[in-house]
Amino acid sequence: MSELREGLLRGTLVRGIGSFYTAKDEAGRCYTLRCKKKFRRQGISPLTGDEVLFTPGEAEEDGWIEEILPRKTVCLRPPVANVTRLVLVLAPVPEPDFLLADRIISRAVAQEIGVLIAVNKADLDTSLAGTAAEEYRAAKIPVFPVSAKEKTGLEPLRDAMRGALCCLTGQSGTGKSTLLNALLGLQLETGDISRKIARGKNTTRQTELLESGGLRVMDTAGFNLLEPEKRMEPEKLRERYPEFQPYEGKCRFRECLHDREPGCAVREAADRGLIHPERLLRYRQLLAETRETWRERYD
Repeated sequence: MSELREGLLRGTLVRGIGSFYTAKDEAGRCYTLRCKKKFRRQGISPLTGDEVLFTPGEAEEDGWIEEILPRKTVCLRPPVANVTRLVLVLAPVPEPDFLLADRIISRAVAQEIGVLIAVNKADLDTSLAGTAAEEYRAAKIPVFPVSAKEKTGLEPLRDAMRGALCCLTGQSGTGKSTLLNALLGLQLETGDISRKIARGKNTTRQTELLESGGLRVMDTAGFNLLEPEKRMEPEKLRERYPEFQPYEGKCRFRECLHDREPGCAVREAADRGLIHPERLLRYRQLLAETRETWRERYD
């Protein structure tokens, strides 16, 4: 890889542990770097996926991140940069949280990040993939039933992930690390489900960019909560639902938020089965939450 300016190289951050980061250049060479204090003063933290300019270390010394290049996208949960395709992993166990799924999808759509849904553990329950496909059909979000354990359904998902910087995300315990093992042919640590509380145990404690077989995928920790966005105007939420777009401008009121206003074209579409009613119901839940958060933004 050629130097951009004297002593500077360009690379991608593939992992970060504490105050140490690993950057990989186009030739596949890895460098251990530290972050300069100027980024802390600017309120910027390096993220896995960041494109950076750096000074390589000499001998046993670590190098330094000199510049974080402009990000195409930013996800704060999981904390990654420049993702272009989000793979949302659902599973029959733990019980899928579709409201959490809609929160994740909403934030991806806002940044024009493509979304795929992988329904893992399809060997345990074949109905969940059908339910998800039905709920997200109008949003044109593809659903892939897979079994990481049985290694079935993987090739269509691989094909959909190729050519993008992907991030697997979703609830703890859905088998994201097991799925990554199957997709990439790796041996990542995997966990199990707590029988007592039927929730996943996190085995991924850091975010790492993995590459194998033409796929580039972030391995991230799972989570079960996603806090409301504190600076989003309620009017913006409807723009994050692709299935609403054909009906925008067709409601009785120009500023219709597709809640319970009379003459709402989105509600009428849901009544006709063109939009899944559960998606609209959860949208209204998120809209109520967004309104409350917006009112309290200065408290």
